[in-house]
Amino acid sequence: MDELEDVKKRIEELRGKVNHHNYRYYVLDSPEISDLEFDQLMLELKRLESEHPQLITPDSPTQRVGAEPVEAFGVIEHPIPLLSLGNVFSDEDLRAWHKRIFGLVGGERFDFVCELKMDGLAVALTYEDGRLLKGATRGDGFRGEDVTQNLRTIRSIPLSVPRDAPRRFEVRGEVYMPWAGFERLNEERGNPGLPLFANPRNAAAGSLRQLDPRITAQRPLDIYIYALGWAEGAVPETHWEALEYFKSLGFRVNPNNALFSDLDGVVGYYREWLERKEGIGYDADGVVVKVNSIPLQERLGNIGHEPRWAIAYKFPAVQAVTRLLDIGISVGRTGTLNPYAILDPVSVGGVTIKQAALHNEEDIHRKDIRIGDWVIVQRAGEVIPQVVAPVAGRRTGGESPFSMPSRCPVCGAEVIKPEGEAMSRCTNPSCPAQVYESVKHFVSRGAMDIRGVGEKLTASLLEAGLIRDAADLYSLTPDKLMGLERMAEKSTSNILASIQKSKERPLSRIIFALGIRHVGGEMAEILALNFGSMSRLQEASYDELISIRAIGSAIAESIVIFFRQEANLRFIEKLRKAGLTQLEAEHRERGELPLSGQEFVITGRLERFSRAQAEARIKELGGSVGSSVTKETSYLVAGEEPSSKLKKAKALGTRLLSEDELHRLIGD
Repeated sequence: MDELEDVKKRIEELRGKVNHHNYRYYVLDSPEISDLEFDQLMLELKRLESEHPQLITPDSPTQRVGAEPVEAFGVIEHPIPLLSLGNVFSDEDLRAWHKRIFGLVGGERFDFVCELKMDGLAVALTYEDGRLLKGATRGDGFRGEDVTQNLRTIRSIPLSVPRDAPRRFEVRGEVYMPWAGFERLNEERGNPGLPLFANPRNAAAGSLRQLDPRITAQRPLDIYIYALGWAEGAVPETHWEALEYFKSLGFRVNPNNALFSDLDGVVGYYREWLERKEGIGYDADGVVVKVNSIPLQERLGNIGHEPRWAIAYKFPAVQAVTRLLDIGISVGRTGTLNPYAILDPVSVGGVTIKQAALHNEEDIHRKDIRIGDWVIVQRAGEVIPQVVAPVAGRRTGGESPFSMPSRCPVCGAEVIKPEGEAMSRCTNPSCPAQVYESVKHFVSRGAMDIRGVGEKLTASLLEAGLIRDAADLYSLTPDKLMGLERMAEKSTSNILASIQKSKERPLSRIIFALGIRHVGGEMAEILALNFGSMSRLQEASYDELISIRAIGSAIAESIVIFFRQEANLRFIEKLRKAGLTQLEAEHRERGELPLSGQEFVITGRLERFSRAQAEARIKELGGSVGSSVTKETSYLVAGEEPSSKLKKAKALGTRLLSEDELHRLIGD
């Protein structure tokens, strides 16, 4: 027994030394011992663990080498969405962003944190009781792939953190591949004739998504931590303090981050790194600008899938020249005819481009782009390929101007161009292309969230005549689905269960799912809040709509026109008959709702329901939800391990509610 205790102590000592030297080498870039000495420590640790396997723990440095290959990635839900950033491309756009959020916070001044925007793969790392519990990719922002075993192989990710860290927390970072490692990897792949990676980002993504973690362990991946996702207990008041705290826990934080008190400093930082970006050793495509104050971040919130409090100021796009072979036409959900360039394939910023956006007919004519031209292509924001301009000096006379077809290329219906609009439209609401896009929109996550009904199944259902519109999804049966190719009993059951569950979606989601022009997710929530039922919204007049502060003339007109069309009314009636439960919720004026005029702030961990569920219910009952305690706060809801908001609420005399009291107040 004494001998085993001695071995256990030696193993713990070796793990401590290996973790320390890993941190010195991979995070601080300042090794204290030679590679040989480090290898000797690892060899001894491996030997002792192999002799005493009962002493192996998941956070041991030896476990980084990778587990046995997994058959498929699982899915991890992000408790707080891992959102993408909006982009700006000029000082003018940056200042417009600043002006907008400055107004939203009532003219309150704030600092900025600037970080290099690395071109890698966003991940979320969850720690529990001091150990790395799980890691996931961004995915769709709400659900990511479980790549825990692969992330464990990246030596700059600590497998354990100090005991004074929060019991449970999540950090977010960017996994990337340095240029030197990328070039070395491609050289190694080139010798035996393996396909080469196009750029470091592709190499990083491919390496992190290997089914065999042992392959990932051989790839030169690294990480910088850039944000706190969530934590139990008190959290720093500023983003800068959070970054400093991450360092103290052993995380790798980019040393080029900077704090500024005004926008001029931000612009200067951008200019500096625009000049220096080629020498930093990894691929950076811009600068991320963040509001430093975390309470202000919470007040600003998100819009769509982007936080209002952060923006990416992108470096100028990468360009190339190629031949425009033809101009194709795609038909959108609302009938728009969208021209796109068919290109002679060309590499732009390490990505092979075959097609690019052309926006609309007017833009094509304004730029004088002709079929057969040599054209300048760029990846706008390093993401969406665009045709910038023709190279007129290379014309031979064989090029031909573009003209929009008079008939829809999909259904053959007449094409019109409404006065004052840039887009031409197919006049047939039953156009297969429009129906296909409408169904895709209806089942999407922000709308009815019907999982399992993707692009391929949507196309198969329409082609087989099993549905004519999205409402027909509710009439599908097991026999109908099982008759389709690649549809097994389990997948059929899962899809039908998802369709059934979608009948309970709130009114705002149903409104958004209808695909009314100009009505996005936030506008759908405003409409649901103000009208309370689909029937009342259908009857709303232009004047009634325009009287709502957030609704402009274009939105009001679009809503009125939508509900005048018999086909749309028939579609809504089909949804009613299908049994959607929230279409006709009883409407009450906002002033009549039980929590009208009361503001709630929530702190700490809730057990009965998620914070998002609690906030949604409070809003349904007419209340509002704040991010920080002020004199206007009516109630502070204090869950487990509350933050400093509790102390402030007590100082202000704000009424406190326990979770049980909140539950009695707002119901299930």
